[in-house]
Amino acid sequence: MNPRWVFAALWMVFFLQGMAPGLWIPALTNILGSMGLRDWVPWAFVVSPVCALISPLVAGALADQRVPANRLFAWSSVVAAFGLLGAFLVLDAGFHPLWFLVCIGVVSLAGGPSWGLLATVSMTHLKHGERTFPLVRVGATLGWIVGGLITSHMLMSDTSVHCGYAAAGVRLAAAIAAMLLPLTLPLGTAGSWKSRLGLDAFVLMKQRDHLVFFIVTALYSIPLTSIYMYAPEFLKVLGDPRPTGTMTIAQMLEAVSMFALGAMMTRMRVKTLLMWSLGFSVLRFALSASAGWTGFIGWHLGGIALHGMCYTFYFVTAQIFLDRRVDPGMKGQAQGLLSMVSGGLGPLIGALVCGWLREYFVADGVHGWGAFWMTLSVMAALCFVIFGLFYRGRTKDSI
Repeated sequence: MNPRWVFAALWMVFFLQGMAPGLWIPALTNILGSMGLRDWVPWAFVVSPVCALISPLVAGALADQRVPANRLFAWSSVVAAFGLLGAFLVLDAGFHPLWFLVCIGVVSLAGGPSWGLLATVSMTHLKHGERTFPLVRVGATLGWIVGGLITSHMLMSDTSVHCGYAAAGVRLAAAIAAMLLPLTLPLGTAGSWKSRLGLDAFVLMKQRDHLVFFIVTALYSIPLTSIYMYAPEFLKVLGDPRPTGTMTIAQMLEAVSMFALGAMMTRMRVKTLLMWSLGFSVLRFALSASAGWTGFIGWHLGGIALHGMCYTFYFVTAQIFLDRRVDPGMKGQAQGLLSMVSGGLGPLIGALVCGWLREYFVADGVHGWGAFWMTLSVMAALCFVIFGLFYRGRTKDSI
C-alpha cells in the first residue's frame, strides 16, 4: 500500500477516534449534574477503567495471535458506537442510572483496546515510526479539539445528552474508516491459555526499568483522572459558560507538542522526556490550585494547557519506545498492558480517590478547590521522585 495512503488513512481514523470522546467525556460531569445525578459521577468514571482491566490485554493477544489488528479495531468500534448510543438513550429516557453505567461498560469493554490497536497498526506500517507516529497521532488531538468545540459552540450541549448521540455517530464513522487501514496480520502464536489471555505481557515486568515505568504510569494516572472528572466542573464554578469547548485548550498545546516530539526523541533520552512530563504535571495541578485560592480563572486555564504537553511527552513517548523494545509477536500485548495500566488500573483508583477528595475538600461544590488540586500536585510530585530515583534508562533508546 502506498505510504502516503497509509498515513492519510491512519490520520483520518485517529481524527475520528479522538473526536468521539472529545464530544462527550469533558461534558459528562456537567451533564449528570444537570440531571440531578451528581453522586453518580465517580461511578461513571469507575466503570471504564474496570472494563479496561480486562479487554486491552485480551485484544492485544488476539491482534498478536489470531485476528488482524485493523479488523479487530473496526468491529470493536462498531460495538462501542452502539453501546454509546444506548448509554445516552437510557439517560435521556430517565431510566435508572445503573443502565447508563451498564452501557458505558459495553463501550469500555469494546473500545478499551482501541488506542493500543491503532498504535500497533501504525508502528507496523509507518516508516520511521518514532518520527512519523506523532504526526499521525496528532489527528486524534485535533479531533478531540473539534469535538469539544462542536459540543460547546454548535450543539450547545455542555449539559445535554445530544453530544452523546453525536459521539456515537462519529464512533461508527471511525469503524467504517478503519476498513481503509492496511491489513495487519498477527505475528505471534498462542502457546498456552496465558498467551491467549495476553498475560505473557507481564514478562516485561522482570526488567527493572519496565517495572518502574508501569508502576509510575499507574500512579501518575491517578491524579490525571481528575482532568475530565472535575476540571470542567471547576471551569463552570469559575464562571465559564462553555467548559467543554474551553477544555480543548489542552489538546491545542498537545497538538503543538506532537509536532515537536519527533525531533525531541532523536535528541533526548526517554528518561529526560518522561521526567519533564512528570515535573510539569506538578506545576499543572499547582496552577489549578492557585485558581481555587484566588478565583482567577487564568491559573486554571494555564494548568489545562500544560496538561496537553504533559500527556503527549509521557504517553505518546511510552507507546513509541515500548513498541521498539518488544518482540514483534508481543507488540499488541505490550500496548494492551500499557492501556490496562494507564486506562484501567490507574484511572480506577483515580476515580475513587479523586471522587473522595472532591467530596472531602469541596463538599459544597464551590469552596476548597485549592486544597483539592494541590493534593493532586503532591501526588504528581511523588511520581516524579519515584521515577527519578528508580528508573535507570542508561541508554538513549531504553524504556
